[in-house]
Amino acid sequence: MRKKRSPIRDHSAESALFFRQAVVAFFGIIILMIALIVNLYTIQVQGHNDYNTRSDENRIKVVPVAPNRGLIFDRNGKLLAENRPVYALEVTPEKVKDIPQTLHLLRSFFSLSDKDIVSFNRDLKRTRRFNSITLKNQLTEEEVAIFSANQHRFPGVGVKGYIKRFYPYGDNLTHVLGYVAKINDKDINNLKKEDLLSNYKATRDIGKLGIERYYENVLHGIAGYQEVEVNNRGRVIRTLKYVPPIPGKDLYLNLDIDLQIFIRSILKDRRGAVIVLDRKDASVLAMVSTPSYDPNLFVHGISNKEYKKLLTDTNRPLVNRATLGIYPPASTIKPFIAVAALTEKVITLKSTRNDPGYWRLPNSKTRPYRDWKAWGHGRVNIIQSIEESVDTFFYQIAYDLGIDRISSWMSRFGFGQYTGIDIHEESKANMPTREWKITRYRQPWYKGDTIPVGIGQGYWTATPLQIAKATAVLVNKGEVHPPHLLNHIDSNGVQAYSSFAPNESISNVKKEYWNSILEGMRLVNHGKKGTARHSFFKSKYQTGGKSGTAQVFALGDIKNYVAEEIAEHLRDHALYTGFAPFENPEIIVSIVLENAGGGSRIAAPIAKEIFDYVLLKKENKQKEKTQ
Repeated sequence: MRKKRSPIRDHSAESALFFRQAVVAFFGIIILMIALIVNLYTIQVQGHNDYNTRSDENRIKVVPVAPNRGLIFDRNGKLLAENRPVYALEVTPEKVKDIPQTLHLLRSFFSLSDKDIVSFNRDLKRTRRFNSITLKNQLTEEEVAIFSANQHRFPGVGVKGYIKRFYPYGDNLTHVLGYVAKINDKDINNLKKEDLLSNYKATRDIGKLGIERYYENVLHGIAGYQEVEVNNRGRVIRTLKYVPPIPGKDLYLNLDIDLQIFIRSILKDRRGAVIVLDRKDASVLAMVSTPSYDPNLFVHGISNKEYKKLLTDTNRPLVNRATLGIYPPASTIKPFIAVAALTEKVITLKSTRNDPGYWRLPNSKTRPYRDWKAWGHGRVNIIQSIEESVDTFFYQIAYDLGIDRISSWMSRFGFGQYTGIDIHEESKANMPTREWKITRYRQPWYKGDTIPVGIGQGYWTATPLQIAKATAVLVNKGEVHPPHLLNHIDSNGVQAYSSFAPNESISNVKKEYWNSILEGMRLVNHGKKGTARHSFFKSKYQTGGKSGTAQVFALGDIKNYVAEEIAEHLRDHALYTGFAPFENPEIIVSIVLENAGGGSRIAAPIAKEIFDYVLLKKENKQKEKTQ
């Protein structure tokens, strides 16, 4: 069988096909080359800055540097809050051959707890091995010395120093200065809202209370930074640029630390508060709240056990009683009520009333409102009513004035309002009004509600600082200054804020009214029937004041108050507010002692001691200079 012949190949057709394929491939290559060139142009030219920045970010790191916190001084330049170096034991994992063995050996030199080891191992798992990890904080000087002598035995282990806040006067100033502590999530959120987070990248602590919190922006300073070159593992190779931080500014307060400590020594740990103001501008010379606590515990991180102990303490040491403690102001408010009554023409300086020891609502058969003196004071005028603290006289004044005028006038003295003190921890307390009672109790205001308000009881509450501020307004005859702790910033004497300027004054009161009320307060301390006369007996100078005894609970029909038969926490509060010297007042002192008893018997003697300390000490210094 004969084979078929193979067909003859069409070379021209194959050549044409190859040519077409070559052309397509050529144009395909051209297109891809163009695309590559365009892409290279985009990356190398148009995106140069972006990619260069990304490259630098991988190679160059900006490390923030924390500023030193500003210091705090008292009015005489004594250091109240400082920065001290503290030392920590740190381990660099990549430099340690056997970490478990190293930890075991370190325990023979340091009191490392199981908690320290667990914390270290936790950090070890999430930290790069060339970064140091803190093993133990707050090394003592002895521990630092021991380690220094044995450091050769522990390669990869070292002691590093940090700056931490320290309060040399401990619990004497806690409620004024506050404290700094570790920044938490709440602080971070607040810094974000204020657009300040970038300034705290390297900062570990932030002001939590008191002056430390109120002037945080002044004390903190401005963070610096350093640009460093790192390798692909993040290790620092070299420093390219260093911009030093700007330290925080120093604060000088109006406080006199010696006076503060003196008052604290008198109060010891009794529950209460004492405010001392400079009469001229209401600057705070002392602000004591007892009992207190050591703020240094919070700087380094207080333990749960210690914090729970403070929280559950029935004496509430965490509360600043000077600004957050709210108490019935009792008879300390009678001079302020008297100013309102005279100005509103409810009474005159010649008005007299008989006090039989009780007062009853007109045309009413309800139980009488009793005077503190069961048999009464007889016929008295307004000055005598202040001197002898006649309750019935002020019951009638309250009835005639009415709650609307009382509330309006007392708010002008600062009751029911923030005082303007430069710390955030403050209460408005309560100056009652009709609207307040409807909102609070869903009940209208009755005439009977007004009567106890006339002697600083009932729904009226106040803070010790409010009482001190109101007393300053009275002594300054209507001129209103907000109490303030700050004197100046740095050593240049520059005032921080203009908010310390006088507020709106009380200008519609006759001068004779101011003088008469102040005379009544002088008689409280030095008159024949003054309620505080025994405390100021044979005083070397004249003073003015008003004592008060605030009931914690209503006696009802019980006529005789026997403190020993009542639970301690239900006993009366002792109050006193006053000024000295009388002719040219220099200081205001206001005192509240919880469940201590009568104000004239308990609080007034303390005020006398403070007056003596300030005035006689100053007099002795002047004598020493002249000799």
